[in-house]
Amino acid sequence: MTLQDTVFCENIIKQIFTPGASPLVMGILNVTPDSFYDGGQYTSEGLWLERAGEMIDEGADIIDIGAYSTRPGAEHISAEEEAERLIKVVESVKKNFPRVVISADTFRAGVAELAVSAGAHLINDISGGTMDESMFTTIAKLNVPYVLMHIQGTPQTMQIQPQYADVTKEVLAFFTLKKAELNKLGITRIIIDPGFGFGKLLEHNYRLLQTLDDFHVLQLPILVGFSRKSMVNKLLNIKAADALNGTTVLNTIALQKGAGILRVHDVRQAREAILIMDYLKSNLTEGD
Repeated sequence: MTLQDTVFCENIIKQIFTPGASPLVMGILNVTPDSFYDGGQYTSEGLWLERAGEMIDEGADIIDIGAYSTRPGAEHISAEEEAERLIKVVESVKKNFPRVVISADTFRAGVAELAVSAGAHLINDISGGTMDESMFTTIAKLNVPYVLMHIQGTPQTMQIQPQYADVTKEVLAFFTLKKAELNKLGITRIIIDPGFGFGKLLEHNYRLLQTLDDFHVLQLPILVGFSRKSMVNKLLNIKAADALNGTTVLNTIALQKGAGILRVHDVRQAREAILIMDYLKSNLTEGD
């Protein structure tokens, strides 16, 4: 990896935290046998590199590599098995695509540390620090950007009758508390993710989308992940394979409400949504 490659990736990361900058696309690369949409498809180096290359060609700024399935009711695996799956993929993608930012999708501090050593630029924690008490201190030590996601429960329990008095207020309170904890440790490069589909019923997910603007009070970039999830499928009575159009609609609404990162399986369509929204914001004046 050259100095120019390093600077290129650093500039992408700077863009995440620059108010008013064009939103970014995070492409999903699951190297699990059982993820809800693409599980088992990218378990050899040729296949995961081909998929990473496709997403980069379509406009992915970040590749989010996950080795632990977080679909509802997913099988729990050990940290050792997760690391064995994840680290070789991080190293491989880093070597072959030095100008893409790599995100490691893990809730385990030890796996996060191994992933950053292998070349990951940021950590995407679906638990928001609730499933490993060492995560925040590890992020402080690693000094990398951190995606703080909200979840109610764990992947094994999260969809068993989740309840909220006011989902927006409760998720916002969670972020406020965790932001303060992270700031005390000197961590300021925080990205928030409301956790669509993680311990939320259909009405919770759409309420969070409707009120996404409220989260700007935290003055942190917002990541959204709707891609082919049940909040699309259940509402439209379709399967995940048919949920691209619905996903794009949700991504567009989120962009209108100020989302800074779209986490998706379908990169080209997300990039097109961003290009259209950027054109509306930057090139059209009243009366055009």
